[in-house]
Amino acid sequence: MLKLWGRTNSTNVKKALWCLEELNIEYTRVDAGGVFGVVGEADYIAKNPNQLVPCLEDGELVLWESNAIVRYLAAQYGEGILWQVDPAQRAEADKWMDWVTSSLAAPFRTVFWNMVRTAPEQRDMPAVHAATAECSKLLAIADRTLSDQPYLSGASFAMGDIPLGCFAYAWFEMPIERPDLPHLQAWYERLQQRRAYQTAVVTPLT
Repeated sequence: MLKLWGRTNSTNVKKALWCLEELNIEYTRVDAGGVFGVVGEADYIAKNPNQLVPCLEDGELVLWESNAIVRYLAAQYGEGILWQVDPAQRAEADKWMDWVTSSLAAPFRTVFWNMVRTAPEQRDMPAVHAATAECSKLLAIADRTLSDQPYLSGASFAMGDIPLGCFAYAWFEMPIERPDLPHLQAWYERLQQRRAYQTAVVTPLT
C-alpha cells in the first residue's frame, strides 16, 4: 500500500492527495510537518533530507517534491486518465505544473501566509497588495488559456490542472480583492464538482 507523509492543510500535500483520490488508489497518510513535527526525526530525514512534505512511499520507491509525486502517480497508475499518452499533449499539461512552481508560488505565498496564517494586526498589508497584484497578472495568463479550452491540460482534466487547482481554492476563498477572471472562475467551479477535489483540497484554510 502507498504511504503519503504530510498534513492536509499543506497546498503541496493536497496535490498528492488529490491525485491519489482521482485515481482511487488505496493509500495511508501519516500526519507530518507543521504542528505534527516528524520531519525532523532521523527516520524521516533518511527518506526526505529536505525535511519537508509531502513524501511518498510506494514499495521500494521513496519520492519527494510534490510535482514529481503527481507525475509519478499519473504515469504509474493513471495513463489515459491523468497521464496523457501523447507527448505533446502531456507537455502542455507539464508546463502549467512548472509554471505554478516557478512563477506563481512566491507571490502567492506572501498573500497566503499573511491572510491565513498571520494574525490581522501583524499582517504586512503593503506586501499583500503588491503580491496580490502580481498573482492577478499571472492568473490572467491562465484565464486567457482557459478562454479557449476547459482545462489547463487541454480538452479534459489531467495532471496539469492539479497544482494550480490547489492554489485556486485558497485564491478564491481568501478575503482579498480579486480581478474578474471569468474563465479561471468557471474552471474553478468545474473543479469543485469533482469528488476528489472536494475530498482532498476543499478543507478549512489554516
